[in-house]
Amino acid sequence: MSSHVAPLGLAFYTADSLPQKYRGGAFVGEHGSWDRYQFNGYKVAFVPFSGGRPNGKAEDVVTGFLNANGEARGRPVGVAVDKSGALLIADDVGNTVWRVTSADQHMTSAGQ
Repeated sequence: MSSHVAPLGLAFYTADSLPQKYRGGAFVGEHGSWDRYQFNGYKVAFVPFSGGRPNGKAEDVVTGFLNANGEARGRPVGVAVDKSGALLIADDVGNTVWRVTSADQHMTSAGQ
């Protein structure tokens, strides 16, 4: 992860409804930097783990919180996993909780 992303939420994925590659790793909500020339963060990343340690580079899994003009439409602040295994993302700019599920092994999301 790069500097100034403000990782405010973290959830280890121990469920089985998302694709296999996410099992055992960590989803990280990057709230983002507001005082930089080029914004950084504003997404949810996934960090793979193996043997209790990070094992690979972070991968962007939920993006689109910045519009084409670079203005924040959302800022992920917390992440959790619900009882069905879906990823929940609290967004404190959009005042929304996003629920991310898997359809045919692809990630999809719907605001709640």
